[in-house]
Amino acid sequence: MAEPLEFSSDRGASRSFWIALVLTLALVGWMGSGLFFPSYDTTETVERGAPQPISVTVATSVAEPVTQVFQAEGQALPDRDTAIRAETSGQIAEVFVTKGQNVDAGAAIARFETREREADLERAKAELDRAQLDFENTSSLRDRGIATTTQLSVAEAAFAAARSQYTAALEALSNTTITAPFKGRIETLDLDSGEFIQAGGEVGRIVDNTPLTIAIQVPQQSLRQLQNGQPARVRFITGEERQGAVSFVGTSAASETRTFLTEIDVPNTDGAIPAGISAEIQIPLGTVDAHFLSPSIVSLNPDGALGVKTVDDDDTVRFFAIKLARAQIDGIWVTGLPDTARVITVGQGYVNDGEIVSPQSEIDVASGPN
Repeated sequence: MAEPLEFSSDRGASRSFWIALVLTLALVGWMGSGLFFPSYDTTETVERGAPQPISVTVATSVAEPVTQVFQAEGQALPDRDTAIRAETSGQIAEVFVTKGQNVDAGAAIARFETREREADLERAKAELDRAQLDFENTSSLRDRGIATTTQLSVAEAAFAAARSQYTAALEALSNTTITAPFKGRIETLDLDSGEFIQAGGEVGRIVDNTPLTIAIQVPQQSLRQLQNGQPARVRFITGEERQGAVSFVGTSAASETRTFLTEIDVPNTDGAIPAGISAEIQIPLGTVDAHFLSPSIVSLNPDGALGVKTVDDDDTVRFFAIKLARAQIDGIWVTGLPDTARVITVGQGYVNDGEIVSPQSEIDVASGPN
């Protein structure tokens, strides 16, 4: 029968056990040595872990007087724009003007055939003379007691009717000439010799653009800033600029847009500026002290207010709500800041109101380290 194996007397197994034990104790001692013998200064570690102020770039801004301006887009309208109509019916005998021609007030534009009306006038004149003679004879007979009062009344009525017919015939003859109602430019003319025209028919259109009227729509919040007589600068889409004045400020808002019609009169003596073109209007409203800033540095605070972040003398971030005073292509003029302010131009998005920062001026950033 085989005897069981015993390892108690195995020297190799015993030596392995002690070697493992020694290695384990050495590892534990090495790991724990850092607790009793630190290899660095704990105070220095705390100081390195403390948060450092964020570096921002600032620029000193000083408020300057700036003129506030109300700006709007509008359209140039003629001072007067009227249809030319025929006051009688008939055939056109002659046309005196052409489309695009400038005419004076009362200038003849066209003339109807007048033969029929001249004949009517002659008949009316003859009837008037006969009725007048009859009235005078009857009146004389009435004075002598030969004619009755009734006969005189009939003669007087006939004389009045003849006089009315003569006046109508005379007016009909004068209406055979179509004239310009005012000085202006013949914008359209639909009229030819030999054409038959009905009374009241439109034969053309005359426009007076001296001066021009610029019509704009003013929002209700800006209405109180405008009044009659205010100067205005008008820049037309053609590039030409003119000085004008506010001539009308509406008091009833349009139901669709809730805006108010406002008109600016612009001199146009030479008629060089055509009606109907677009125009940009600038109306000065007064002067305020404002800062000129780039729109890129404007931000919102947690409450949604529009403003600018600055740095005070203690290097603390301060947020100031602003209002737009004037806008330009290269920047904006704003109010709400102190007269002199160190405005954060770089890094404003990483700091908050009340936070300590490390400001660096734009001049130092531009020059760089020595």
